[in-house]
Amino acid sequence: MEPVIDSYKIEKQTVEQLIASRSKIEAELSKVIVGQKEVIENLLIALFSGGHCLITGAPGLAKTLLVKSIAQIFHLKFQRIQFTPDLMPADITGTEILQESEDGRKMVFVKGPIFANMILADEINRTPPKTQAALLEAMQEHQVTAAGVRHVLPEPFFVLATQNPIEMEGTYPLPEAQLDRFMFNVVIDYLPEDDEVAVVRQTTINRSVSIQPFYNDQDVLRFHEVVRKVPIAEEIIRYAVRVTAASRPRQKGTPDFVNEWVSWGAGLRAAQFLVLGAKARALLQGRSHARLEDIQALAFAALRHRILINYRAEAEGVTVESVIDKLLKLIDPAETIHPVR
Repeated sequence: MEPVIDSYKIEKQTVEQLIASRSKIEAELSKVIVGQKEVIENLLIALFSGGHCLITGAPGLAKTLLVKSIAQIFHLKFQRIQFTPDLMPADITGTEILQESEDGRKMVFVKGPIFANMILADEINRTPPKTQAALLEAMQEHQVTAAGVRHVLPEPFFVLATQNPIEMEGTYPLPEAQLDRFMFNVVIDYLPEDDEVAVVRQTTINRSVSIQPFYNDQDVLRFHEVVRKVPIAEEIIRYAVRVTAASRPRQKGTPDFVNEWVSWGAGLRAAQFLVLGAKARALLQGRSHARLEDIQALAFAALRHRILINYRAEAEGVTVESVIDKLLKLIDPAETIHPVR
């Protein structure tokens, strides 16, 4: 059963603009980015949903270029922050300095790089927890506090944080509470051979390409509103909740393989982001309502950073992805239509 969209509740012009955005954005990004269609789709879903993204991938896979290009398309203020072991909270949020004025000396707050629409937190796991905590307030509250004074960040506000999965020495793993703030964990993998050949060819010639902006920050804020108005059937929401709940070990009805391999499962925020992402994906796919396939397509991105496998799973070669795959195969969508009371 698929609900019928209420045209009075969703602004028709904005919906049409969002539906048409995918092909326009992909065409513009193709000037500088080869392949990575699923990665681009997940980043756009997070952008239109108002969620933050964690991007995991090896160096040299155009993570920075991709994020910067998306910011240019939407005419958003972009800031890249390189996270290092000596980075202090004030280096991100800003600090107060003593400044001369006509009334004498006074303390003036100088804004840090966090005051932008789109932040690329490069190698976030290379900075100490104290600095990571400063970013956490900005991600959750869209504000920073300096000397007891609250400073509101510009809207829209997105954090896209990268981490290198190869080198773990000298890193500070993100705590589960901070990981949970990220809507998705998007994995960027190496390209197929033909795509790599195309990248090498394009980047070793004299070639000047400019990204043309055709949206602005107000468009993005309108997209946030319209995404939340997309209808979704209750049984699909129930399916998202059941998949999420099944990942938690030592709970009633938890599958045996989860109790065996998982030490910590996904919380409620995972189901919320799954449903919100499904709504955004539906519009990007040109549909007026979310489907079961949207939940299933986003399950890996929404759950892989929220499920913590134990040492036994690692010893047996079990990955987080294989756990999620088993969960999707185990939870029968048909049972959510007529749930057992």
